[in-house]
Amino acid sequence: MGRHRASGRPGRPWAPAEAVDDQLEALLRADNDPPRVALVARPGLTTVDELIAQGGRPGRWAPTAVLLDSGQPGDLPEVRDGRAAVQDEGSQLVALALAAVPSEATGVTAGRWLDLCAGPGGKAGLLAVLASAAGADLVANEVSEHRADLVRATLAPAIAAAVERGSTIEVRTGDGRDYGAEEPGAYDRVLVDAPCTGLGALRRRPEARWRRQPGDLTALGPLQRDLLRSALDATAPGGVVGYATCSPHLAETSFVVRDVVKRRDDVEILDARPFFTQASNGALIDLGNGPFVQLWPHVHGTDGMFFALLRRR
Repeated sequence: MGRHRASGRPGRPWAPAEAVDDQLEALLRADNDPPRVALVARPGLTTVDELIAQGGRPGRWAPTAVLLDSGQPGDLPEVRDGRAAVQDEGSQLVALALAAVPSEATGVTAGRWLDLCAGPGGKAGLLAVLASAAGADLVANEVSEHRADLVRATLAPAIAAAVERGSTIEVRTGDGRDYGAEEPGAYDRVLVDAPCTGLGALRRRPEARWRRQPGDLTALGPLQRDLLRSALDATAPGGVVGYATCSPHLAETSFVVRDVVKRRDDVEILDARPFFTQASNGALIDLGNGPFVQLWPHVHGTDGMFFALLRRR
């Protein structure tokens, strides 16, 4: 009986070929099923109960999530004014998990968060209110001016609320690859939501299965590595970096992380699973063997989000 390497999938690190084939078939079927609309209730701006009162029901994993079985999200006043937004539960869990990690950074960097690739603003929108609630400041960076404008619009309610709390949320336009050199050790918590092929969201973007080519991995790999290196350099000793992609492809996930880490002696990989468990109030299951987290449409009903957690020593 043949055996396939199945690192990153739920279950054993080595599995019979038939089991892997069954998982693959289930994944492909899930990618053909239209996803349910998930909303995020941004803490401090609205509540899950307010969205449920508008016809939603609680999400499966994220405590901030509400699912809509019918209707248009834009019809909800909470969505129209930016207190809530359409956001996959997997994406919500990434932000919630990163916010839950204890930082060991000290000094002036404590309480400074950075979203290195913030556009169009989904994860930044949740990070912004989480940072403000924690008394932290957030910089949301985006390389494209157009996408930076989208981030500003998304974060507008959170920016106003942060002012009342005495914290700041700043949206910048810049190349994320420059932060490590320009602001070394300036942040205690950094998210790298790296540009990727988006293969984890084929159920939302079915056309991608014809548009994407193997060569896309070759083009994206150097950028992903450069962004992660920059994020690590911009992180203070004791601080943490979360590396996320909406792709389960090893060339965009664990290969990138391990390739960057093996060239440094000041970084350790943390087990991300406990923080996803914490972010879901203990509900999340089948997170695999660690230390990385890989969510799957056919297992978790989310997009195929990958997440790695690193600490700067």
